[in-house]
Amino acid sequence: MSLSEQTCIPCRGGIAALTADEIVPLAAQIDQWTVVRAHHLKKDFTCPDFASALAFVNAVGAIAEAQGHHPDITLAWGSVGVTIWTHKIDGLTESDFILAAKIDASARGPMSA
Repeated sequence: MSLSEQTCIPCRGGIAALTADEIVPLAAQIDQWTVVRAHHLKKDFTCPDFASALAFVNAVGAIAEAQGHHPDITLAWGSVGVTIWTHKIDGLTESDFILAAKIDASARGPMSA
């Protein structure tokens, strides 16, 4: 099953963040996300205008609410930045990669990475 077809598992803390070796195969399954210091995922999306960027932010927000996993989002004219990590453990879990894949699936269309 692809990452975008899976469901995020809420983290209650008390687990270890993924190691660099565990991150590699998951990172290979998401499109153009940057893994920053094995701590978080970052990707910038471009949009044709502010309204499209805002609509994308709202789509990401709906995905985040449905998954119970919330990224940091920045909005500017024609661009959206998304940063993901599991705050409870201050690092990455598989759910972060699942959320990234779901965001990518929603971005296919008028936006590009």
